[in-house]
Amino acid sequence: MTDKSKIIEDEKLSQIDDNSQKEQEILTPWKLVRRKFRKNKVAMAGLIILVLMVLAVAFAPYLTPHDPYEMDFTKINQKPSKEHILGTDELGRDYLARILYGGRVSMKVGLFAVIIQVIVGSLVGGLAGYYGGWIDNLLMRLVEIVMSFPFMPLAITISAVVGVRVKPEHKMYIVMMIIGLLSWPGLARMVRGQILSLREQEFILAAKALGIRDRKIIWRHLIPNTVGYIIVSATLGMAGAILSEAGLSFLGLGVTPPVPTWGNLVQNARDIYVLKNRVWLWLPPGLCIFMAVMSINLLGDGLRDAIDPKSK
Repeated sequence: MTDKSKIIEDEKLSQIDDNSQKEQEILTPWKLVRRKFRKNKVAMAGLIILVLMVLAVAFAPYLTPHDPYEMDFTKINQKPSKEHILGTDELGRDYLARILYGGRVSMKVGLFAVIIQVIVGSLVGGLAGYYGGWIDNLLMRLVEIVMSFPFMPLAITISAVVGVRVKPEHKMYIVMMIIGLLSWPGLARMVRGQILSLREQEFILAAKALGIRDRKIIWRHLIPNTVGYIIVSATLGMAGAILSEAGLSFLGLGVTPPVPTWGNLVQNARDIYVLKNRVWLWLPPGLCIFMAVMSINLLGDGLRDAIDPKSK
């Protein structure tokens, strides 16, 4: 074999080695999840829509010069125009500004409600799944008690009782707590099921043999191995939290005016005259709720398919 042919063969072998290394790098668990998610065009569309909506509400001061709380009684119930793109409401406030700033409140409620849900659900599910025995029985009976109450009637009752003496600007935090503290049982049961299957595996038995504390085993080994399922549950839970806030605010038991949210802006549709003749007062916030919930659900479904090893 000549020197030239040896050089060519060595280059081919090095290319094969580089390609194999790239394949191994791509097929690591989280990179495989990202690759599967990127191939899901519907999920990517949902992610793009959600990002655009988040950017719109985050940069609301740059998209509209109007103050959502500023009233102008000379411009009451105006139709959409160049000055007011989505018209004005019954107090002369710019409606585009109220929708953008209302989106901030709705998404903030959904986000913090999901954070509460994840913390409580992961803690209860982790303790029940790891320790088992009477702790598992006690915590699962608590989960069943919470799940036995219908969500919306209980949320309406608590909001009506607790929110009477709360200022309108603080009612948002009450709604966050109500939704978050009533939504965790499903996540707790899912985390418990995952940990029941993980706690008997070799790496957990090795951690116990090394004398690692139970708290560290739960938070450093068990919970991280369920983080994919927690992310999916949290994503779908945020969509549910936004809908729950919209429902409570529509009924007047959630975030109350003058603080705008998509839910209390849709409340304008309760008036038949407004429903027929002032479409710009209820259709845009309704579309915002629909687009936000749809995009989050598409994102959650895409994450679930990407994380599930059995999906193709």
